[in-house]
Amino acid sequence: MKPEILDFLTKKALWVRRETIKIHGIAPETRLASSLSDVEIFVSLYYGKILNFNPKKPKWLGRDRFIISKAHGAISLYPILADFGFFEKSELTRVCQKGSFLGGIPDTQISGFETVNGALGHGLGVACGSAIVLKSKGLKVFVLMGDGELFEGAVWEAVMFAFQHKLGNLVLIIDNNKISMLDYCKNIINLDPLEKKFQAFGWKAVVVDGHNIDKLANSLKDLKADNSDYPKVLIANTVKGKGVSQLENDVLCHVKSLNKEEIARAMEELK
Repeated sequence: MKPEILDFLTKKALWVRRETIKIHGIAPETRLASSLSDVEIFVSLYYGKILNFNPKKPKWLGRDRFIISKAHGAISLYPILADFGFFEKSELTRVCQKGSFLGGIPDTQISGFETVNGALGHGLGVACGSAIVLKSKGLKVFVLMGDGELFEGAVWEAVMFAFQHKLGNLVLIIDNNKISMLDYCKNIINLDPLEKKFQAFGWKAVVVDGHNIDKLANSLKDLKADNSDYPKVLIANTVKGKGVSQLENDVLCHVKSLNKEEIARAMEELK
């Protein structure tokens, strides 16, 4: 990646983190830690020009589909969608407020969101259905899931389905931040080695540092360009609450809301 592009993407990631924390200050019910671990994933997909989309025509038939299964962790996508013009930036100051369409769990009221994904474990199944329809059109389907979400049995049904039906246009991204709602994932159901599990199901699996934009964006480009019949998974190793030390070091960060003083310290960290 050219240094100037990497610098641009890095600055965008920092901006998105700060905007996400600002939103959390307005709406403390939002899941901040979950929304900070996937920032570089969103930045790579949108600003890295991985996804084909048109903000002026959100339902453009030629767009790639991006299904966000871990919707609670997608608050960090709000600033990006506003930045591209899917909706007015002024809406970012009204998240979870009366009359706002931006809620703590995103849904299809929001221009740029494909599906309603409040219940975990269903996004990959929906993505498989989309991938079947769009395969003949040469369009790609991306889906973002959390690692704790992989505990759901429906996920593995979809994993088998995708291989059976040769959904090579399907790219699953796992935000592998290693912390579920109330504990480390390994203490609930240890899915390691995750890469080998997907390979055993016939998937092409790639592991990458989920906060290294250079490697992350290049890996996503390569997976999108791969026209083999194998479904693809990118396992992005991330840190829950990335960028905010008081969250990074807390196993219960998933359910933690920051007060005004803590938000001020977090913003100072991310100068």
